Parts: sequence; C-alpha cells; structure tokens
Amino acid sequence: MMNELDKSLLEKIADLTGTTADALNIRKDSGCAARQSTEHIEISSKTDGKEGIDIRIKDGTKGEKCYIPVIISKSGLSEMVYNDFYIGDDCDVEIVAGCGIHNSGCNESRHDGVHTFYVGKNSRVRYAEKHYGENDPGQTGQNVMNPKTEVYLGENSVMQMDTVQIRGIDSTRRETAFHCEAGSEIVVTERLLTHGKQVAESDMVINLNGADAKGRVISRSVAQDESQQVFYPRMVGNAACFGHVQCDSIIMGDAKIQSIPAIIANCPEAQLIHEAAIGKIAGDQLLKLETLGLTEEEAENTILEGFLA
Repeated sequence: MMNELDKSLLEKIADLTGTTADALNIRKDSGCAARQSTEHIEISSKTDGKEGIDIRIKDGTKGEKCYIPVIISKSGLSEMVYNDFYIGDDCDVEIVAGCGIHNSGCNESRHDGVHTFYVGKNSRVRYAEKHYGENDPGQTGQNVMNPKTEVYLGENSVMQMDTVQIRGIDSTRRETAFHCEAGSEIVVTERLLTHGKQVAESDMVINLNGADAKGRVISRSVAQDESQQVFYPRMVGNAACFGHVQCDSIIMGDAKIQSIPAIIANCPEAQLIHEAAIGKIAGDQLLKLETLGLTEEEAENTILEGFLA
C-alpha cells in the first residue's frame, strides 16, 4: 500500500499521481509495491538470481510509456538492482525511471542500480531519470545512489536521455556507456546541483561505432557550499560520425568542480567537438534582478533555476 510519503516521493521523481494505464513497476524498500504490464510492454522479475526486472517491449510499439521508479523510506537499507530493457524494432516509447530516498534515521540509505538497454533498429526511446533525497528534521543519515547504465543502440535508432539530480543526494557515482551503430543517435542532457559536503562524479563514454552515428552531451551543473563534482565525458569516434560535448558549470562558495571532456578519433572521418566552461554567477545578472525587487537570495535562485531548466 502507498502511504502519503510514498506518493510524495513518486510525484517528485516520476510525476506519478494516482493510477495509470501505462506499464508500471514500483519498487519500494527492496520489494515490489505495484506492477502492471500492458499488451505491448511486459514487466517480469528476473530469473537469474539477481534482484531486478526485465522489461520487454514488442516490435512496433508506439506512443506508450513505462514507469519504473524506486522509493526508499527505511534508514539503513542498501540494495543492488539489475534492470534489463529489450526494446524491439520500429518502436517509439518513453521510459520514466528515478529513485527517491526519505531517510528517517542516522544510518546510510543506498540504492545502486544497473540498467542495460538493448534497442532495436529504427526505434526511438525517451528515457528520464530523476534522483532525489530528503531527511527527517534533525536526522543525518546519508543518501547514496550509484547508477550504472549501458546502452546498445541498433541501426538508425535514437535515444534521448535526461538525467536530473537536484539536492538531497550526499554521494553519487554515475557510470554511463553508449554503443552506437550506423545511423543511430544519442542525446544526453545531464543536470546536477550539489550543496553542503555532497560529492558527485559522472563517468561517461559514447562509442560512435557505425557510419553516420551521432552523439550529443549537454551537461549543466551547480556546485554550492563545500560540495565537489567531477564530470568526465568521452566521445569516441570509430567511424565517419559526429560528436559534440558541452559542459557548463556554476561554482559557488567553497565548492570544487572538475570538468574533463575528451574527444577521441579513431577514424579520419570522425568530427568531434568539445566545450567546457566553469564560472560564477555574473554580478550584473544579480543586480538586474535585484533592481526588479528580488532579494540577493531570490535573485540567485532564479538564475540557478533558469540555468538548470
């Protein structure tokens, strides 16, 4: 049964409110709180002894959505989950994941997940993943998430991946790898905000293996207080392809940011570009908003919200 806390977490990480006719799997405190397959999308428990699920989407499935959120409300819980996605040819689908932790104690709560995608030919996939953490007042339990994602894109397929982490996660290490066949395209948008003493690391590699494969990475992050961030994206051109990496960060307080984009060409026909910028909020931006009646704090928050939108 879903209580009010569960419903609040689900709304924050997956925009889920009430019931849905879409395919659905809700993982709660290492158990299955709800599961629903559809005619074209089947969700089943793994049979290899590992925790997690298999999601199978039939050839030609279009206009359907699949929700697979995870919520944790027990302090001290630690889990490792494996989810495999088998997406057929000629599909056009949306997958909404995400993990929300409400830590009510002083022990570490941790979710580590491995997602592997096998995307068929001529398919289009939109994947959204949001991470969020919160604590009861006065409690100091750490919220930890370490996602690992592996994507195999078939010929002429497209994947749009949006990942968001805004506050509440004390430590995260994100490992992401893409393998792109001929004519396929991956577009990754990553948005991150850290504060306090939080630590975040993102290690990403995009392998453009086939002719006319394309890869685009857009990273926007804000580091506040004494938090630390490391972003290490690598675009690898193994054929006549196009790749672009763009990393923009705002640094505040005593935070530290490392942005280390790399482009690696193993073919003379590969076209690869990278850009990286780290800076503070411009004083004239703050001044302009303050003249409109905002306080300095309100002006900062307005700028950050726009930057991370």
